[in-house]
Amino acid sequence: MDPLSALRDFTIRNDLDQIVRAGDEFRFGGDYAFPCGVSTAYRSKQGSLYSLETLVHFVKHHHLKHTEYMHHARSNNLPAVTFIDRKPLLDYLHGKVSSSDAIQFVNPKFSAASADEYRPEDTGLVPIAATDNGFDGNEESRVRVLENYISMIRSMERPLKDRETILECKNRNFYDVLAAGAKREEERQKAESQQRKDGLVAKNRLMRGDERGFGEEMGYDATPRPKMSLKGSKIGEGVPIILVPSAFQTLITIYNVKEFLEDGVFIPTDVKVKQMKGPKPDCVTVQKKFSRDRVVTAYEVRDKPSALKAEDWDRVVAVFVLGKEWQFKEWPFQDHVEIFNKILGFYMRFEDDSVESAKNVKQWNVKIISISKNKRHQDRAAALEVWDRLEEFMRSRSRG
Repeated sequence: MDPLSALRDFTIRNDLDQIVRAGDEFRFGGDYAFPCGVSTAYRSKQGSLYSLETLVHFVKHHHLKHTEYMHHARSNNLPAVTFIDRKPLLDYLHGKVSSSDAIQFVNPKFSAASADEYRPEDTGLVPIAATDNGFDGNEESRVRVLENYISMIRSMERPLKDRETILECKNRNFYDVLAAGAKREEERQKAESQQRKDGLVAKNRLMRGDERGFGEEMGYDATPRPKMSLKGSKIGEGVPIILVPSAFQTLITIYNVKEFLEDGVFIPTDVKVKQMKGPKPDCVTVQKKFSRDRVVTAYEVRDKPSALKAEDWDRVVAVFVLGKEWQFKEWPFQDHVEIFNKILGFYMRFEDDSVESAKNVKQWNVKIISISKNKRHQDRAAALEVWDRLEEFMRSRSRG
């Protein structure tokens, strides 16, 4: 009997406790004995044959969750049965199915010696013919010799890693990969944007003169805007301004606002600071990109309200709030009620933050935007929500 059939027989009879390891072999009661590392006839969907010690360990520990079983196998320096092979293998060993496409017997004449008669050099295949050169001269004997050698080699193999263990990345942080990718994308988009601007400048100067072309060169709509005081409803003349907190404890700062609004990717401020070369910028320009061929109005992002002149406040259209009243100290408004009647407010938070963190904000006329701490593919939806609110606000102010 071959090792796989013997293991199946003992599993169905519920005699797994009679399979005992003695040195480098497994003894199946007093009936059979096989080398621990001998290859069985059950082939993994990954292509390799499972060894006997792998299957014995698996069938004795299949009650564990797969992750726990994997750790247990690795702690015993054993290759593990893959998740995809788990159920069909169990069905066969427990007798629920009588055969499987995964079973490939190399030689149906697999020998089965008793424990007392077993010889360590016996690989479990048809013995080599007892001749001086190992075979009796015919082709069948040569095949048998080759099969025995292959089985011996496989019995000594120990896979270091399988597909599942390779995919487990412990103690690794992929923020650097994300940041490098975001930086390359930013550089690419800057180059494309500049090429589009250069083309628009040349075209508009020919069609409308230098005055129109200058506005396009600066990256915003050059159509003059009416200038009104803070008491009015329309924005002042020039590039609209978005204010962000200068404190690091807020999610959106002048360091990471460009990646978030333009690329829809949240990169923590401390990561961006480490990547920076040179001093902190006083102003960052952001644009919403509908497509590769169209760039809309540009916005200035600043984090020093105290540096704004009186006429600059007419251009302030939005603010990312910290959630603290002192953020608005010395602003040219009576209170936060007046601020958020004239300026669009956003509060960025992680979706699993406590409710207390947004206690003050919920009393203000501010839009709360939530993002995940780990699911970066969700950042783009949050950024689009900011842009949608901002564009609707800008349209309402221009109409007013």
